[in-house]
Amino acid sequence: MPGLIQSIERSSAVLRLLAAGPDRLRVKEVADALGLPKSTAHSILRTLEHVGFVEQDTRTARYRLGRGLLDLGSAGIDANELRGRALNWADALAARSGEEVRLGVLDGGQVLVVHHVFRPDDSAQSLDTGVRLPPHATALGQVLLAYSAAAEASVAAGGLESYTRRTVTDRRDLARTLTETRARGWGLSVEEWRPGLAAIAAPVRTSGGLVVGAVGIAGPVERLTDTRRQARPALVEHVVAAARSISRDVAGA
Repeated sequence: MPGLIQSIERSSAVLRLLAAGPDRLRVKEVADALGLPKSTAHSILRTLEHVGFVEQDTRTARYRLGRGLLDLGSAGIDANELRGRALNWADALAARSGEEVRLGVLDGGQVLVVHHVFRPDDSAQSLDTGVRLPPHATALGQVLLAYSAAAEASVAAGGLESYTRRTVTDRRDLARTLTETRARGWGLSVEEWRPGLAAIAAPVRTSGGLVVGAVGIAGPVERLTDTRRQARPALVEHVVAAARSISRDVAGA
């Protein structure tokens, strides 16, 4: 049929074949069962193994269904693993930007801060790891909502609480903000959560481009934005570069 993608059909057939019986299968057995060249079957199995949908017994070289299939209803990576992959990059981002860094995930309709790096100066600061932030009023949250239609709908349905006079409280305004965030690939909030505070964030992705978190910096408006309240390009570059580096580590896990 026009428009169908053969590689997805074949991958689906491999998964169904592995699910059909209790025994693990060799590459040749998969190829023979599906009428595929052995090289094609091997490539499909290796790709499915990379994303966690199949597992190979290194002793026998046989394949079976992987535990990644159990994670289809979730992001496929837990917060502790994400934090572990981001530690070095978050520290580097704080050093380069001169601002505090937060790594967040969506959890129960809020942004859960899973890692926080202090601003690299001698000022008094409090640790935000474990803190929950409003997604519609923060750069981290807007990035996460921008790539999840279900989360956007849920947050909007629950009501958009106002925190400052600049907080987005209208569903249509929020939709426009998220569209802009997707178009440029990073998010900006200026005094939407707290007066005088701005933040810049970018998405963290895993294999295939799925967004599993967001990383960003926060600080005084005058440091993060120019006189027109636009994000300073150098800081955007630092945040986006950090997000891409974390994404590469997460995807390669």
